[in-house]
Amino acid sequence: MFNEPIIHPQFDPIALHITEGFGIHWYGLMYLIGFLAFLALGRKQIKTKPWFGWSLEMLDDALFYGALGVILGGRIGYVLFYQLGGFLQQPLDILKIWQGGMSFHGGFLGVLIAMYFFNKKHKQPWLKIMDFVAPLVPIGLGAGRMGNFINGELWGRATNSNFGMIFPQIDNIVRHPSQLYEFALEGIVLFSILWWFSRKERAIGAISALFLLGYGCFRFLVEFTRQPDENLGLLQLDLSMGQWLSLPMVLVGIWMWISANKEKFS
Repeated sequence: MFNEPIIHPQFDPIALHITEGFGIHWYGLMYLIGFLAFLALGRKQIKTKPWFGWSLEMLDDALFYGALGVILGGRIGYVLFYQLGGFLQQPLDILKIWQGGMSFHGGFLGVLIAMYFFNKKHKQPWLKIMDFVAPLVPIGLGAGRMGNFINGELWGRATNSNFGMIFPQIDNIVRHPSQLYEFALEGIVLFSILWWFSRKERAIGAISALFLLGYGCFRFLVEFTRQPDENLGLLQLDLSMGQWLSLPMVLVGIWMWISANKEKFS
């Protein structure tokens, strides 16, 4: 047990300074890690899980479409869900994605749309495409949460826990390091569950359903330790925006799980 709270290291958000005013940000590197993990794990799936019927060309295309969906959807979602008023006043700030400010739920919707266009090219059932993609996503999610931690953003609520942390760039209050909770649950745990579950052929839609259920439940729970966005606060029923956006994922995940496994329930 710790006698004193841990102090956030206050990392430099720029991993590599190239010239004055320009450098490579940790946040951008986390996205790169996520995309490289997508390719590496996708190649592994193609070799070991032939029932998906994927090729390396399809994997490369999926990364291209998915990256566009993540970046455009994530940024647009952040603007619409969390900071619409601020960006209406400073619209050019929308382009500054290296400063953070990406919404998972917006990125998720962006990927769904991107995979629709991917489906138009490769003519596979859309849900089967999502089943292939789902286990490749959590490592990128975890990397993104580590980027949040390095940047000292999206900190947690005040806590008396011995595992609390002080973020000096914010205040001297001991807070939950909620970014690390999300890194563990949305990244490591969710990846482990999906990779294990997809080790053999499943009913179409089952893997996607498990992703929705897993992410939705983990995010909903962690939000109880995460500081609500200052401009929004807690909404109806004292739930945060992140919790309200995660509830539909859980409900749709339950419906998809039952539909995919309907023979087991009949």
